[in-house]
Amino acid sequence: MIDEKRLCILTEGAKYDVSCSSSGSKRQNKFGEIGNAHFAGICHSYTQDGRCISLLKMLMSNDCVYDCKYCVNRATNDVARATATPDEICELVMAFYKRNYIEGLFLSSAIVKNPDYTMEMLYLTAYKLRKDYHFNGYIHLKGIPSADKSLIEAAGLLVDRMSFNIELPSETSLKLLAPQKSKTAIVAPMKALALDKYYESPFKRRRDFLPAGQTTQMIIGASPESDAHILKLTEYLYSNYKLKRVYYSSYMPTNFDTTLLPYTPAPKIREHRLYQADWLLRYYGFTAGEITENDGNLSLEYDPKCAWALKHLDLFPVEINSAPLDMLLRVPGVGVKSASKILLARKHVKLDFDALKRLRVVLKRAMHFITCNGKFIGCKNEYGIGRLLAAGDASARAQQLSMFDNTDAALSALNGEL
Repeated sequence: MIDEKRLCILTEGAKYDVSCSSSGSKRQNKFGEIGNAHFAGICHSYTQDGRCISLLKMLMSNDCVYDCKYCVNRATNDVARATATPDEICELVMAFYKRNYIEGLFLSSAIVKNPDYTMEMLYLTAYKLRKDYHFNGYIHLKGIPSADKSLIEAAGLLVDRMSFNIELPSETSLKLLAPQKSKTAIVAPMKALALDKYYESPFKRRRDFLPAGQTTQMIIGASPESDAHILKLTEYLYSNYKLKRVYYSSYMPTNFDTTLLPYTPAPKIREHRLYQADWLLRYYGFTAGEITENDGNLSLEYDPKCAWALKHLDLFPVEINSAPLDMLLRVPGVGVKSASKILLARKHVKLDFDALKRLRVVLKRAMHFITCNGKFIGCKNEYGIGRLLAAGDASARAQQLSMFDNTDAALSALNGEL
C-alpha cells in the first residue's frame, strides 16, 4: 500500500488539472465486479468553490523529465518527488471505494522517462483495475501526447474518459514555455479518438470506447492570447474533435525565476467569464465571433450574454409569447430549461411576468429585454440597463454559495444558465 507521504505529494501535484468532472458513462454494475458508472457516471459532491470531490484525483508520478516553465512539477523545480506503482494505485482505489470515500478515479502523471513508458504504466493501472481488481467504477485517464497510438487506443477501451490537455492556447506560447511539447503531438491523439470508426455500429464499440468522451484544458493568463483567440480555438475543438468539455484554469505562479511568465495570478473572474461563454457556444447557439465581436477580451463587468444584448438593443425587447426559441435563448436571464418551459406553457396560456417567475426566469435581468402581452417593465435607457446588470452580477458573485442552498444563484453556478 502506498505510504501517506507519497500520497500527499501525488495528490497535491494533481490539483492544477481541473478537467476531471465525470458524466456520460452508462456502464452498469456486473455480477462479481465492484462499482457502477451507470447514468451520470459519478455521484458528484462539491466543495464551496464548486469543484468535484468525489473522484480520487492523483498523479502516478510527479518526477517529470520535461521542463515546462509554468508547471510546478517541471524537471528543474526543487520539489519532493514521488511515484506510485500500478498495484499501489489499484489497492488505494479499492480501499477508498469500499470505504465509500470515492466513486471513481482521475489519474494523471508527469512524464516519467519518456511518453511511451508513462502511457504504458497508466494503461497498466487501468488494465489491472478492470481485469485483476474487477473495478467497474468510473475512470478518467490523462492521456500522454507523443505516446504510441496503440497504447492510447487500448486505454480507450478500459476507461470512461480521456483528456489530452492543450494547456496553452497557441503554438507560439507552447514553444516558448513548453519546448518539449508540440501542438501536433497534443492534437493528433485528440483527432484520432474522435474518429467515427470507434463509434459506428459495425465495430460494436460505442458503449465500450470512451463512453464519456474526451476533454481538454487550457491555462488562462500564462500567455498573452486574448479571450477571442481562446474561444475560437474552443469552438474549433468542439466542432472537429467531438470534445465533451473544454476546461479553463486560471494561471497560478509557480516559477519566479523567469521573465517569460507573469508574477501575479490570472483573475478568477476571467476564468468564470470564459466558462459562461463556453456555455453559450455549447447550448445557446452563439458563435465565438458573436460573443467577443473582435473586442479581444470578454467584459469583466457583465456576463457574455448581457454584454452581447447591450450591444444589440435594436433587437429587443422581444415578446415572450411569440419569440422563437433562438431569440428566447439570447435574452439575459432566460436559460435553456426556462426557454423550453416557456415554449410549452405558452401553447396553453398567455404568459405574464408572474408566470415567468414561476418558470424560474431571472426577471431582474430579463425584464429589460422582453415584453409580456405588450407590457414592458424594464429600463429604457442603455446606460441604466448596464448599471443595473453590472450591479446584479457583482452582487451574485459576492454571495457565498452553499452546497445545500437551492437559490437561483447556486443553481446558475452549477448549470451555467445565463
